[in-house]
Amino acid sequence: MGASLMFPSAGVATAAATTPAATTAGGSWQPPLSTRGRYIVDANGDRFRLKSANWDGAQGSWTGSGSEDDSANHHAGQNSHGIPLGLDRVPLTQLMADFHELGINSIRLPFSNAMIHDTAAVPDAAVAANPQLRGRTPLEVFDAVVSALTSADFAVILNNHTNTSRWCCGVDGNERWNSSQSTQQWADDWVFMARRYAADPRVVGADLYNEVRRDVWDDPNWGGGDAHDWYAAAQLAADRILTEADPNLLIVIEGINWTGIPVDGFAHGRPLLTPARTLSHTLVATHKLVYSAHFYGYTGPHHSGATGIGETSDPRYQDLSRDNLFQALYDEAFFVSQDDGKHYTAPVWISEFGIGAGETGTAARAWFGNITDYFADHDADFAYWPLVGWQGHDDWALLRYDTDGTRHGLLDDTDWRTAGWQRLMSAPSLSGPVAPVPAWQMLDTDHGDYVQSLRVRATGDWDSGASKAACPDGLRLIGLGHTSGRGLCTDVTAGDLRAANGAQTVVTDERNVPSGGDWASGYTKLQCPQGQFLIGYSHRGTRTSAALCAPAGTALAGTGRTVWFDRSDNRPAGSDAGDFAVGDYKGQCGPDEYAAGIAYTTRVGSSPGPAALLCRRLAG
Repeated sequence: MGASLMFPSAGVATAAATTPAATTAGGSWQPPLSTRGRYIVDANGDRFRLKSANWDGAQGSWTGSGSEDDSANHHAGQNSHGIPLGLDRVPLTQLMADFHELGINSIRLPFSNAMIHDTAAVPDAAVAANPQLRGRTPLEVFDAVVSALTSADFAVILNNHTNTSRWCCGVDGNERWNSSQSTQQWADDWVFMARRYAADPRVVGADLYNEVRRDVWDDPNWGGGDAHDWYAAAQLAADRILTEADPNLLIVIEGINWTGIPVDGFAHGRPLLTPARTLSHTLVATHKLVYSAHFYGYTGPHHSGATGIGETSDPRYQDLSRDNLFQALYDEAFFVSQDDGKHYTAPVWISEFGIGAGETGTAARAWFGNITDYFADHDADFAYWPLVGWQGHDDWALLRYDTDGTRHGLLDDTDWRTAGWQRLMSAPSLSGPVAPVPAWQMLDTDHGDYVQSLRVRATGDWDSGASKAACPDGLRLIGLGHTSGRGLCTDVTAGDLRAANGAQTVVTDERNVPSGGDWASGYTKLQCPQGQFLIGYSHRGTRTSAALCAPAGTALAGTGRTVWFDRSDNRPAGSDAGDFAVGDYKGQCGPDEYAAGIAYTTRVGSSPGPAALLCRRLAG
């Protein structure tokens, strides 16, 4: 499962409440999906809560030892043949009906990179209940599954689960996106898959990689700038998908699932989304980012989930008290959605959680009740693992089928999980229109350019040899770090300020500072021309190099003030956005202002980074 063999895997806002039937009725949502603060919304701006399940199989099921032809060597004895499970037992039309009966509205659909490139036809026996699929490759069967799901009004989120078709997730050659292939090949495959389904609007998302974790020798990292930097790899793939394949897709980025050696006395743990608090992603499309995390009872904040080798004395999630579990869920993931108005604020999708119908342990059962309560009480987006399995093999599946297609599981049998599932599916949930909220996005030049404006990218290299950053289209620069190269963008108060056809201006000197308008005496001032505002900046090493300005679509004639931040933070009281440059002095204009200039000095003994901002009122 997405859960590992060794390294696994505030209250509801006031608004109209719905029941599952109201949110899953055919034609009740309009793609594409996007985000507004912590919520996912459809094309009409209405809440679309992901009530999902994982239909696995196409990621592979072989456990890594013995013959792949022997089902005994596949997870739970289920040989998926590299396609979604159940097609040998149940017609697609019946599967769609059963999925709807569960009340889900969306499917996380795992695949492996190996599946994409497999040119051999699947065995006839693997699609016995769907003879129309005979003779097709795994990818062609995947196509048919996607088509069946979207035709049945399910939202589909593609999930690159593994490199190879080996069962996930341990030390198995699938620990990272580039464990068994290059980052380039991985990103190329994503562009291929996104293009393949771009004409189907109900394919709504790209879940970039599953449970990034340590391999034998090394940890993944978040922002380290090396070949194991998951933050940078996700940024690369996301921007390529949105610019080269399908600009309408949600981009789902899972946190880091495991780092360190799971031995008492050695550092180890499950970072999940905690690094995003200080380094979050800014995509070329502002309202497309969804963060995700996985939770299983037998794993823990510092427990790998293993029994025997790899097991430590750390508590598992199911060992935590209800209050401590809830705190861990917030600390590791839900701060992202529950902290409003931060640079990292985004929807959080718990894209895997689950437990077996045959589970008898008191602690494990209590964990399932507690976590489904938390998801229900916090109106969380979720995806249960797994959706489909074989009867007598995988009792974690919500729906299990005999060889003759007889259905078992949550809908048919006495199943202790029913109470938690029904609580999760029927709890009050925000529905209807979601009001737009200001966007806050950070810029990061730690390891090179961070130009997230497509309009700016189209103009080419505007400061050759310098490290450059630019806000996504529709946002303006409102804050800077003194020495870190970090920036902050927003559309608060004014929305998209930029003129539709205005050309950008690169400012490298003081020619735009009017006579008598010295707002930072003794400092070099890079000031935008009249009627323009800051959208980007560049630096050479630690030295400020240029300001990037764009003309406004409306008059900008407000009064100005100098915001110094070379000796301390200078931000509005109760400033929004969170700490976008940890450990650095930061300057930030007010929400009713725009930035029109950057001042710096090259005096000996002073940092040559930005020292002051010229902040001007948007009006008056």
